[in-house]
Amino acid sequence: MEEMVTPLQYGDPAHVGPIALQARLRTAQAGLVYLGQAPDGRVVSVAVLSSGAALDAAARDRFVTAIKEAERQGRTGVLGWGATLVDRMRGRVAPDTPPVLAMHDGPAPWVAVPYAPNAPGAERFLDPVTVSGTLIGQRHGPDFLHYWQGDATPAVPGPPAPPPPAVATRRSVVLASTLLATLVLVLLVAAWLLLFRGEDEQEPARPLPNTQFVPSPPPEPASPVPQRPTPGPSGSGSESPWPMDLDDGRGPI
Repeated sequence: MEEMVTPLQYGDPAHVGPIALQARLRTAQAGLVYLGQAPDGRVVSVAVLSSGAALDAAARDRFVTAIKEAERQGRTGVLGWGATLVDRMRGRVAPDTPPVLAMHDGPAPWVAVPYAPNAPGAERFLDPVTVSGTLIGQRHGPDFLHYWQGDATPAVPGPPAPPPPAVATRRSVVLASTLLATLVLVLLVAAWLLLFRGEDEQEPARPLPNTQFVPSPPPEPASPVPQRPTPGPSGSGSESPWPMDLDDGRGPI
């Protein structure tokens, strides 16, 4: 059956790992198959799980197990007796599965194999994801569908982690530490000048006011008080009587 190649649609990733996707090859129950180009120019077929299947841990494990089993098969080239049926039951791949060129087993796994028109491609790894078949005879009863079947949205890998913050070199750390210490020292000196220097300085003495000399008036002599005569130099030693003493206190005669 010839494959119908359709352009990439809204939501399809432009790259998966180093592989550039160019078109859709098919849509399976468990995922999508794309036509891509490897970094060396080789045309490859890429299988990507749907977003619902990628969230199912069991489905994701079956997909990754099938990829790793194909890698082991490619290294050894041996697949045991009855592997075509048993491996399909256990989530493994058929013998005609193409060799694995690249893969990713993270939260959004994918696998890339060489592309050949009308030949088995990466869709072989999507077949074991949907459980089918039984080892105990013919299956009876109603069929079932996984809750994620019918989801045609591819599981796109998340954006890469942001780069780690830049680590400062030893020289820049030393320069920053020196600058910080200098600023702290300047602040301490300024605080000391503002707080303690003002207390140590004494205010200069104020000059005395100019003196104005106002002459005081000379002292005025007091009124003379009559005094008794003192003995003269003659040395008689007798005092002349006062008129009042001669009259004995009597008035004039």
